Amino acid sequence: MELLERFLKYVAFDTQSSEESETFPSTDKQKVLLTALAEEMRAMGLEEVEMDQYGYVMGTIPASEGCEDKPVIGFISHVDTSPDMKGADIKPQIIECYEGGDIRLNDQLTMTVADFPELSRFVGHKLVTTDGTTLLGADDKAGVAEIMTAAEYLIAHKELKHGKIRIGFTPDEEIGRGVDFFDVARFGADFAYTMDGGAEGELEFENFNAASAKFVVQGRNIHPGYAKNKMINAMHIAMEINGMLPATERPEHTEGYEGFYHLVGMKGEVEQAELSYIIRDHSREKFEAKKQYCERVAAYMNEKYGNIVELKLKDQYYNMREMVEPHPEVIDKAVAAMKMADVEPIIKPIRGGTDGARLSFMGLPCPNIFAGGMNFHGKFEYCSVNTMQRAMQTIVNLATLWAE
Repeated sequence: MELLERFLKYVAFDTQSSEESETFPSTDKQKVLLTALAEEMRAMGLEEVEMDQYGYVMGTIPASEGCEDKPVIGFISHVDTSPDMKGADIKPQIIECYEGGDIRLNDQLTMTVADFPELSRFVGHKLVTTDGTTLLGADDKAGVAEIMTAAEYLIAHKELKHGKIRIGFTPDEEIGRGVDFFDVARFGADFAYTMDGGAEGELEFENFNAASAKFVVQGRNIHPGYAKNKMINAMHIAMEINGMLPATERPEHTEGYEGFYHLVGMKGEVEQAELSYIIRDHSREKFEAKKQYCERVAAYMNEKYGNIVELKLKDQYYNMREMVEPHPEVIDKAVAAMKMADVEPIIKPIRGGTDGARLSFMGLPCPNIFAGGMNFHGKFEYCSVNTMQRAMQTIVNLATLWAE
């Protein structure tokens, strides 16, 4: 199956995860695609294909004869799409050869070069965009399609020598739970790569330290005609809390190694209000300081208004750099594999996180490689098929390089 055909097949599955759910996976619909992937892997000829009770799908491409003693390498992608934007009824639009300029997604919405200047890099590329009403799902079904297509290629080309290769697909990465029950020992890889990056050439082994923070404000609702000195409007308190977090440390004002507080959800009435944030920073010291500042804000508000604010802080993942750097060959091989695919490596910190961040701390060093998607999590998401092809070739190259 061609890479683009496979990608379009996968994005047709609604696999949106849910932060509100307490199950794992957070949505049963993710299992539909995971089941289909397991079936496809068996049909392609992979061995040891299984889907466990949590929805994790794993499979094996056996080592070539004479390469059984080579390191076992894994490739991993997640199937879920972000809760931030509708992920059902996706209607991809294909631009066979992008000639530059603005891209009209529908009658009301245009993706402009002024807003997205990186579009100029894709002149001459085949692009897949949304129709402006949903996300696309290139995060991370581009990675899933690249891994599956590379696996099919390796199985068909027996002349390519490689060690044992393990493939894994996970749910719930977008809500930070992607490897909560991932069995690293059962996966059995010495090293792995997540195919979950963006622009061509991206190679990442540094990521944010990440936490979630939820402020729950308990107000007091009194009839507004008789509310003087009695009412506590939880929504006003919530707005005051948000105003105490530094506006210069929001995502829209940060870049590079700069961290942020990101308000991702708010709801409320007079009686109760909630503010949900994600906290991010590459520096562990600054990350801890951001969490401590949230605690001070909550303490101040409780002192001011009388114990009406509850803060729920939860660490999600940490910067993988300290776990990957002791294994420089993992990065060196990725650099070489990209160059073999005529890709110039761009080593940069991830302004986000991947399953690989947590897997690295679970004993599986796992840097992240580009997959070709852009503008994740929204209606302006798109991907380059040309870049996806080079990502797929990078996987094939890695398989052979580790067998040398």
